[in-house]
Amino acid sequence: MRKARWLAEWAGKQGKPAIYHCISRVVDRRFVFGDEEREKFRIFMRMQENFTGCRVLTYCVMSNHFHILLEVPPIPEGGVSDELLLKRLAALYSEAFVDGVAQELENARKEEDEEMVAEIRARFTYRMNDLSEFMKTLLQRFTRWFNREHKRRGTLWEERYKSVIVQSGVAARTMAAYIDLNPVRAGMVSDPADYRWSGYGEAVGGGAKGNGKKAKLGLILTVQNPETRDQITIDSWEEVSRIYRRAMGLALDRKSGRAGAVISAHATMNEVEYLEGATEDRLHLPDLGMAGMLSKRVRYFTDGAVIGSKAFVNEAFDEARQRFTERRKDGARRMRGSGAPAAGVLWSMRDLRVDI
Repeated sequence: MRKARWLAEWAGKQGKPAIYHCISRVVDRRFVFGDEEREKFRIFMRMQENFTGCRVLTYCVMSNHFHILLEVPPIPEGGVSDELLLKRLAALYSEAFVDGVAQELENARKEEDEEMVAEIRARFTYRMNDLSEFMKTLLQRFTRWFNREHKRRGTLWEERYKSVIVQSGVAARTMAAYIDLNPVRAGMVSDPADYRWSGYGEAVGGGAKGNGKKAKLGLILTVQNPETRDQITIDSWEEVSRIYRRAMGLALDRKSGRAGAVISAHATMNEVEYLEGATEDRLHLPDLGMAGMLSKRVRYFTDGAVIGSKAFVNEAFDEARQRFTERRKDGARRMRGSGAPAAGVLWSMRDLRVDI
Protein backbone atom coordinates (compact mmCIF):
# COMPACT_ATOMS: atom_id res chain seq x y z
CA MET A 1 0.00 0.00 0.00
CA ARG A 2 1.35 3.40 -0.99
CA LYS A 3 1.96 5.91 1.75
CA ALA A 4 0.18 9.24 1.49
CA ARG A 5 2.30 11.93 -0.10
CA TRP A 6 3.95 14.45 2.19
CA LEU A 7 2.08 17.74 1.95
CA ALA A 8 2.72 20.95 3.84
CA GLU A 9 0.26 21.21 6.72
CA TRP A 10 -0.77 24.68 5.56
CA ALA A 11 -1.37 23.59 1.93
CA GLY A 12 -4.60 25.04 0.57
CA LYS A 13 -5.13 27.30 3.58
CA GLN A 14 -4.87 31.06 3.70
CA GLY A 15 -1.34 32.12 4.50
CA LYS A 16 2.10 31.27 3.19
CA PRO A 17 2.68 29.21 0.05
CA ALA A 18 4.08 25.69 0.14
CA ILE A 19 7.24 24.85 -1.82
CA TYR A 20 7.95 21.38 -3.23
CA HIS A 21 10.89 19.80 -5.03
CA CYS A 22 9.28 17.42 -7.53
CA ILE A 23 11.17 14.70 -9.42
CA SER A 24 10.10 12.07 -11.93
CA ARG A 25 12.06 9.63 -14.12
CA VAL A 26 11.36 7.98 -17.44
CA VAL A 27 10.42 4.30 -17.24
CA ASP A 28 13.55 2.09 -17.10
CA ARG A 29 15.46 5.39 -16.86
CA ARG A 30 15.87 5.42 -20.62
CA PHE A 31 17.49 8.46 -22.20
CA VAL A 32 14.66 9.55 -24.48
CA PHE A 33 14.55 13.34 -24.10
CA GLY A 34 16.25 15.16 -26.93
CA ASP A 35 16.07 18.89 -27.58
CA GLU A 36 12.55 18.73 -29.01
CA GLU A 37 11.20 16.71 -26.06
CA ARG A 38 12.79 18.96 -23.46
CA GLU A 39 11.45 22.06 -25.18
CA LYS A 40 7.96 20.58 -25.37
CA PHE A 41 8.07 19.63 -21.70
CA ARG A 42 9.00 23.21 -20.81
CA ILE A 43 6.09 24.54 -22.87
CA PHE A 44 3.61 22.24 -21.11
CA MET A 45 5.10 23.14 -17.73
CA ARG A 46 4.69 26.87 -18.38
CA MET A 47 1.11 26.32 -19.58
CA GLN A 48 0.34 24.51 -16.32
CA GLU A 49 1.97 27.31 -14.36
CA ASN A 50 -0.22 29.91 -16.06
CA PHE A 51 -3.37 27.84 -15.60
CA THR A 52 -2.97 26.71 -12.00
CA GLY A 53 -1.55 29.85 -10.38
CA CYS A 54 1.41 27.83 -9.08
CA ARG A 55 4.90 29.28 -9.60
CA VAL A 56 7.88 27.42 -11.04
CA LEU A 57 10.80 28.78 -9.02
CA THR A 58 13.30 26.82 -11.08
CA TYR A 59 13.52 23.51 -12.92
CA CYS A 60 15.80 21.26 -14.94
CA VAL A 61 14.78 18.85 -17.71
CA MET A 62 17.46 16.20 -18.26
CA SER A 63 17.66 13.27 -20.70
CA ASN A 64 15.65 10.83 -18.59
CA HIS A 65 14.21 12.81 -15.67
CA PHE A 66 13.23 16.27 -14.53
CA HIS A 67 13.25 18.44 -11.40
CA ILE A 68 10.80 21.24 -10.62
CA LEU A 69 10.92 23.54 -7.58
CA LEU A 70 7.26 24.52 -7.37
CA GLU A 71 5.63 27.11 -5.16
CA VAL A 72 1.94 26.37 -4.50
CA PRO A 73 0.18 29.45 -3.12
CA PRO A 74 -3.13 29.22 -1.28
CA ILE A 75 -6.30 30.02 -3.19
CA PRO A 76 -6.77 33.82 -3.17
CA GLU A 77 -8.95 35.13 -0.40
CA GLY A 78 -12.50 35.18 -1.72
CA GLY A 79 -11.61 32.63 -4.40
CA VAL A 80 -10.61 33.08 -8.02
CA SER A 81 -12.53 35.88 -9.75
CA ASP A 82 -14.31 35.25 -13.04
CA GLU A 83 -11.79 37.51 -14.78
CA LEU A 84 -8.82 35.57 -13.39
CA LEU A 85 -10.51 32.24 -14.12
CA LEU A 86 -10.95 33.13 -17.80
CA LYS A 87 -7.38 34.41 -18.01
CA ARG A 88 -6.09 31.14 -16.60
CA LEU A 89 -8.28 29.08 -18.94
CA ALA A 90 -6.63 30.85 -21.88
CA ALA A 91 -3.35 29.14 -20.94
CA LEU A 92 -4.75 25.71 -21.85
CA TYR A 93 -7.81 26.19 -24.00
CA SER A 94 -8.72 27.82 -27.31
CA GLU A 95 -10.18 31.29 -27.56
CA ALA A 96 -13.50 29.81 -28.67
CA PHE A 97 -13.63 27.52 -25.62
CA VAL A 98 -12.86 30.38 -23.23
CA ASP A 99 -15.49 32.55 -24.89
CA GLY A 100 -18.00 29.73 -24.41
CA VAL A 101 -17.26 29.51 -20.68
CA ALA A 102 -17.49 33.31 -20.39
CA GLN A 103 -20.92 33.21 -22.03
CA GLU A 104 -22.08 30.44 -19.70
CA LEU A 105 -21.03 32.49 -16.68
CA GLU A 106 -22.66 35.62 -18.02
CA ASN A 107 -25.95 33.82 -18.66
CA ALA A 108 -25.96 32.17 -15.23
CA ARG A 109 -25.29 35.49 -13.51
CA LYS A 110 -28.05 37.22 -15.50
CA GLU A 111 -30.46 34.55 -14.27
CA GLU A 112 -29.03 34.93 -10.75
CA ASP A 113 -28.43 31.20 -10.70
CA GLU A 114 -25.56 31.04 -8.19
CA GLU A 115 -25.67 27.25 -8.09
CA MET A 116 -24.99 27.13 -11.84
CA VAL A 117 -22.22 29.73 -11.49
CA ALA A 118 -20.57 27.60 -8.81
CA GLU A 119 -20.89 24.47 -10.97
CA ILE A 120 -19.28 26.16 -14.00
CA ARG A 121 -16.40 27.47 -11.93
CA ALA A 122 -15.89 24.18 -10.11
CA ARG A 123 -15.16 22.40 -13.41
CA PHE A 124 -11.81 24.17 -13.48
CA THR A 125 -10.92 25.64 -10.09
CA TYR A 126 -10.36 22.26 -8.42
CA ARG A 127 -7.26 21.91 -10.62
CA MET A 128 -5.79 25.22 -9.50
CA ASN A 129 -3.41 25.97 -6.60
CA ASP A 130 -2.85 22.25 -6.13
CA LEU A 131 0.38 20.24 -6.33
CA SER A 132 -1.18 16.92 -7.35
CA GLU A 133 -3.30 18.43 -10.10
CA PHE A 134 -0.33 20.41 -11.45
CA MET A 135 1.85 17.33 -11.70
CA LYS A 136 -0.86 14.93 -12.89
CA THR A 137 -1.92 17.14 -15.78
CA LEU A 138 1.67 17.98 -16.76
CA LEU A 139 2.73 14.33 -16.87
CA GLN A 140 -0.41 13.21 -18.70
CA ARG A 141 -0.23 15.94 -21.35
CA PHE A 142 3.43 15.31 -22.03
CA THR A 143 2.91 11.53 -22.18
CA ARG A 144 0.10 11.89 -24.74
CA TRP A 145 2.25 14.15 -26.91
CA PHE A 146 5.33 11.94 -26.57
CA ASN A 147 3.45 8.73 -27.38
CA ARG A 148 1.83 10.31 -30.43
CA GLU A 149 5.15 11.67 -31.70
CA HIS A 150 7.03 8.42 -31.15
CA LYS A 151 4.20 6.04 -32.07
CA ARG A 152 4.25 4.27 -28.73
CA ARG A 153 1.70 3.35 -26.09
CA GLY A 154 1.64 2.99 -22.33
CA THR A 155 3.16 4.77 -19.39
CA LEU A 156 6.21 6.96 -19.83
CA TRP A 157 7.11 7.54 -16.19
CA GLU A 158 8.85 5.06 -13.92
CA GLU A 159 6.61 5.55 -10.87
CA ARG A 160 4.68 8.22 -9.02
CA TYR A 161 6.63 11.43 -8.93
CA LYS A 162 8.59 12.18 -5.77
CA SER A 163 8.12 15.40 -3.84
CA VAL A 164 9.96 17.00 -0.94
CA ILE A 165 8.59 19.88 1.13
CA VAL A 166 11.12 22.72 1.15
CA GLN A 167 11.22 25.70 3.50
CA SER A 168 11.47 29.12 1.89
CA GLY A 169 14.68 31.06 2.36
CA VAL A 170 17.97 29.18 2.77
CA ALA A 171 16.52 25.73 2.03
CA ALA A 172 14.74 26.86 -1.15
CA ARG A 173 17.82 28.73 -2.42
CA THR A 174 20.02 25.73 -1.78
CA MET A 175 17.55 23.37 -3.46
CA ALA A 176 17.25 25.68 -6.46
CA ALA A 177 21.03 25.78 -6.87
CA TYR A 178 21.17 21.98 -6.58
CA ILE A 179 18.53 21.66 -9.32
CA ASP A 180 20.18 24.14 -11.69
CA LEU A 181 23.54 22.41 -11.27
CA ASN A 182 22.20 19.06 -12.54
CA PRO A 183 23.73 19.37 -16.03
CA VAL A 184 27.06 20.42 -14.48
CA ARG A 185 27.13 17.34 -12.23
CA ALA A 186 26.27 15.22 -15.29
CA GLY A 187 29.23 16.68 -17.21
CA MET A 188 27.00 18.18 -19.92
CA VAL A 189 28.14 21.79 -19.37
CA SER A 190 30.64 23.54 -17.13
CA ASP A 191 28.32 26.45 -16.37
CA PRO A 192 24.55 26.03 -15.78
CA ALA A 193 23.94 29.21 -17.78
CA ASP A 194 24.83 27.18 -20.87
CA TYR A 195 22.05 24.63 -20.34
CA ARG A 196 18.87 25.82 -22.08
CA TRP A 197 16.35 23.61 -20.28
CA SER A 198 16.76 24.83 -16.73
CA GLY A 199 15.48 27.80 -14.76
CA TYR A 200 18.86 29.52 -14.57
CA GLY A 201 19.74 28.74 -18.18
CA GLU A 202 16.39 30.09 -19.34
CA ALA A 203 16.76 33.19 -17.17
CA VAL A 204 20.19 33.96 -18.61
CA GLY A 205 19.46 32.97 -22.21
CA GLY A 206 15.90 34.19 -22.43
CA GLY A 207 13.33 32.17 -24.29
CA ALA A 208 10.33 32.21 -26.53
CA LYS A 209 7.35 34.42 -25.63
CA GLY A 210 9.07 36.13 -22.71
CA ASN A 211 9.67 33.01 -20.64
CA GLY A 212 13.13 34.27 -19.85
CA LYS A 213 11.39 36.89 -17.71
CA LYS A 214 9.27 34.23 -15.99
CA ALA A 215 12.41 32.23 -15.17
CA LYS A 216 14.10 35.32 -13.75
CA LEU A 217 11.11 36.13 -11.57
CA GLY A 218 11.11 32.57 -10.20
CA LEU A 219 14.73 32.88 -9.09
CA ILE A 220 14.17 36.39 -7.73
CA LEU A 221 11.38 34.99 -5.56
CA THR A 222 13.65 32.18 -4.39
CA VAL A 223 16.65 34.34 -3.55
CA GLN A 224 14.91 37.41 -2.12
CA ASN A 225 11.96 35.59 -0.49
CA PRO A 226 9.83 38.75 -0.24
CA GLU A 227 6.90 38.97 2.15
CA THR A 228 4.57 40.23 -0.60
CA ARG A 229 4.99 37.86 -3.54
CA ASP A 230 3.14 39.97 -6.10
CA GLN A 231 5.35 43.02 -5.74
CA ILE A 232 8.60 41.61 -7.11
CA THR A 233 10.08 43.22 -10.22
CA ILE A 234 12.61 42.18 -12.82
CA ASP A 235 14.79 45.16 -11.87
CA SER A 236 16.63 43.20 -9.18
CA TRP A 237 17.74 40.41 -11.53
CA GLU A 238 21.35 41.60 -11.87
CA GLU A 239 21.88 41.60 -8.10
CA VAL A 240 20.00 38.33 -7.65
CA SER A 241 22.04 36.70 -10.42
CA ARG A 242 25.28 37.59 -8.61
CA ILE A 243 23.98 36.21 -5.31
CA TYR A 244 22.74 33.06 -7.00
CA ARG A 245 26.03 32.40 -8.78
CA ARG A 246 27.75 32.64 -5.40
CA ALA A 247 25.23 30.16 -3.99
CA MET A 248 26.05 27.75 -6.83
CA GLY A 249 29.77 28.21 -6.22
CA LEU A 250 30.42 29.86 -9.58
CA ALA A 251 32.80 32.61 -10.56
CA LEU A 252 30.90 35.88 -10.70
CA ASP A 253 32.28 37.15 -14.03
CA ARG A 254 31.23 35.10 -17.01
CA LYS A 255 33.37 36.20 -19.96
CA SER A 256 32.24 35.47 -23.49
CA GLY A 257 33.17 31.96 -24.50
CA ARG A 258 34.40 30.99 -21.05
CA ALA A 259 32.14 29.42 -18.48
CA GLY A 260 32.70 29.94 -14.79
CA ALA A 261 33.83 26.73 -13.09
CA VAL A 262 32.15 25.19 -10.05
CA ILE A 263 34.39 25.67 -7.04
CA SER A 264 35.54 22.77 -4.94
CA ALA A 265 35.32 22.49 -1.19
CA HIS A 266 38.74 24.16 -1.10
CA ALA A 267 37.50 27.07 -3.28
CA THR A 268 39.18 28.16 -6.46
CA MET A 269 37.17 31.39 -6.49
CA ASN A 270 38.29 34.44 -4.54
CA GLU A 271 37.20 33.60 -0.99
CA VAL A 272 36.70 37.19 0.04
CA GLU A 273 34.42 37.77 -2.94
CA TYR A 274 32.38 34.71 -2.02
CA LEU A 275 31.99 35.65 1.62
CA GLU A 276 30.90 39.18 0.71
CA GLY A 277 27.63 37.60 -0.40
CA ALA A 278 27.29 35.27 2.56
CA THR A 279 25.17 37.55 4.70
CA GLU A 280 22.82 36.01 7.22
CA ASP A 281 19.88 37.21 5.14
CA ARG A 282 21.11 35.73 1.89
CA LEU A 283 23.30 32.64 2.08
CA HIS A 284 23.80 31.84 5.74
CA LEU A 285 25.60 28.56 5.03
CA PRO A 286 28.70 28.25 7.19
CA ASP A 287 31.54 27.90 4.71
CA LEU A 288 32.66 27.16 1.20
CA GLY A 289 32.00 23.45 1.70
CA MET A 290 28.53 24.12 0.30
CA ALA A 291 29.99 24.30 -3.20
CA GLY A 292 31.48 20.86 -2.75
CA MET A 293 28.10 19.59 -1.52
CA LEU A 294 26.23 20.95 -4.54
CA SER A 295 28.72 19.33 -6.92
CA LYS A 296 27.61 15.90 -5.64
CA ARG A 297 24.38 13.96 -5.52
CA VAL A 298 22.63 14.72 -2.21
CA ARG A 299 19.97 12.11 -1.59
CA TYR A 300 18.35 14.18 1.15
CA PHE A 301 17.19 16.63 -1.53
CA THR A 302 15.18 13.93 -3.32
CA ASP A 303 14.23 11.53 -0.50
CA GLY A 304 14.32 13.63 2.68
CA ALA A 305 10.52 14.26 2.74
CA VAL A 306 10.97 17.68 4.40
CA ILE A 307 14.03 19.96 4.16
CA GLY A 308 14.50 23.14 6.16
CA SER A 309 15.52 24.49 9.53
CA LYS A 310 15.29 22.28 12.60
CA ALA A 311 12.16 24.11 13.78
CA PHE A 312 10.52 23.84 10.36
CA VAL A 313 11.08 20.08 10.10
CA ASN A 314 9.90 19.53 13.67
CA GLU A 315 6.71 21.49 12.94
CA ALA A 316 6.03 19.24 9.97
CA PHE A 317 6.69 16.22 12.20
CA ASP A 318 4.18 17.43 14.80
CA GLU A 319 1.53 17.86 12.10
CA ALA A 320 2.14 14.32 10.81
CA ARG A 321 2.75 12.59 14.16
CA GLN A 322 0.46 9.70 13.21
CA ARG A 323 2.92 8.58 10.53
CA PHE A 324 5.51 7.59 13.13
CA THR A 325 5.82 5.17 16.03
CA GLU A 326 5.85 6.41 19.61
CA ARG A 327 9.56 5.69 19.78
CA ARG A 328 10.30 8.66 17.54
CA LYS A 329 10.23 11.84 19.63
CA ASP A 330 11.02 14.51 17.04
CA GLY A 331 11.34 14.99 13.30
CA ALA A 332 14.55 16.83 12.43
CA ARG A 333 17.49 14.65 11.43
CA ARG A 334 21.00 15.97 10.92
CA MET A 335 22.28 15.69 7.35
CA ARG A 336 25.32 13.45 6.83
CA GLY A 337 27.41 12.09 4.01
CA SER A 338 27.42 14.39 0.98
CA GLY A 339 24.92 16.63 2.79
CA ALA A 340 27.20 17.13 5.82
CA PRO A 341 28.38 20.66 4.80
CA ALA A 342 24.82 21.90 5.43
CA ALA A 343 24.47 20.07 8.76
CA GLY A 344 23.17 22.34 11.48
CA VAL A 345 21.67 24.74 8.94
CA LEU A 346 19.46 22.38 6.93
CA TRP A 347 17.71 19.36 8.42
CA SER A 348 15.84 16.41 6.95
CA MET A 349 12.72 14.57 8.08
CA ARG A 350 14.20 11.24 7.02
CA ASP A 351 17.35 9.83 8.57
CA LEU A 352 18.94 8.38 5.43
CA ARG A 353 21.69 5.87 6.01
CA VAL A 354 22.42 4.35 2.60
CA ASP A 355 23.81 6.09 -0.49
CA ILE A 356 23.77 9.59 0.98
